[in-house]
Amino acid sequence: MPLLVPPAPAPALRSVLTALGSPTAVHEVRTPALSSLSGPFEPEHPLPVHLLDDITTPAGPPRVRLTGWRFMLRDGDRTVAAAEAMLTADGWAFSHFSQGPYVASAELALRQAESLPTAYQPRLLSIPELYMVALWLHGDPTADAAEGGLGAGDLLVPLAPAPPGIAAHRPHPAADLLPVLTHRLTPAPLLGSPA
Repeated sequence: MPLLVPPAPAPALRSVLTALGSPTAVHEVRTPALSSLSGPFEPEHPLPVHLLDDITTPAGPPRVRLTGWRFMLRDGDRTVAAAEAMLTADGWAFSHFSQGPYVASAELALRQAESLPTAYQPRLLSIPELYMVALWLHGDPTADAAEGGLGAGDLLVPLAPAPPGIAAHRPHPAADLLPVLTHRLTPAPLLGSPA
């Protein structure tokens, strides 16, 4: 079933297009693909980027918040990099270009998700405490992309490289994966200390 990709805010897309049109922005970045290819680069597959704050908070479900929109950048028929716009106090602004394993991994995860029998809204979920990014398949495909928390019907697909012991590119129900992630961050009791 196809993924229902929400439209990116027009100012976020404009900020990326402006950066792509700027020779200094494209050629002075540390992204070899963008500096070595002539383009034109087409921003595609906009994904809202959410940050999972402090997953070990005991009170209630983990908090997520929208921090940006990521666009895959294509040169002809292949994805070569990503561009991200971030939400600032003044609205949407270009943040950065990126290249590397998460770009290719996100593209693969999106292709795999399109073969699932249920419709989802794709999002990216950044979990800085674990140096982890996951494709978040939100169970309500018509939801506002800027709103909502992790729901019971949501799936998380860890992108490669995933933390040790977490399988990349394998869909996990959010309710099953979050306790595993929380456990990884809970410090073990010191030897000889009371339990």
